[in-house]
Amino acid sequence: MSTPEFVLALREKIGTAPLPLVGVTAVVFKDEKVLLGRRADNGAWQCVSGIVDPGEEPADAAVRECREEAGIEVRAVRLALIQQLPRTTYANGDQVDYLDLVFRCDWVAGDPFPADGELAEVGWYGLGELTELAQSDVHKIALAIAEDDPASFSGGR
Repeated sequence: MSTPEFVLALREKIGTAPLPLVGVTAVVFKDEKVLLGRRADNGAWQCVSGIVDPGEEPADAAVRECREEAGIEVRAVRLALIQQLPRTTYANGDQVDYLDLVFRCDWVAGDPFPADGELAEVGWYGLGELTELAQSDVHKIALAIAEDDPASFSGGR
């Protein structure tokens, strides 16, 4: 997994202190199947995800991540979920607070393959084949399935 240059530059200034970052998750559908990939670093199955670059529209980041990681073209259709993830502390001590924006995306073109090495495997899976998927990704997929529902979020009371 390559760390974006802007994150490396920030780390030079703040060390391992908590860094707030905006991430995106792309829940991509083609027919009755969802795109899933097995991460190369830890073997976990998940939807395509990544970090939004400075100045980048989040929906564009979801589309870009699908192209970079899975070699496919998608269209971001709607925002399905906004959530603050629990703080992540990496093995080197770096701490990150990710705000995750989950987009429902529709497949446009291409056959998925592990394009940049972040995913060891990638392909289309039926909803009944999600047995190795973390509950958090099952939740993201469930919220993205409904085409017309508003985005889900917590807080604001």
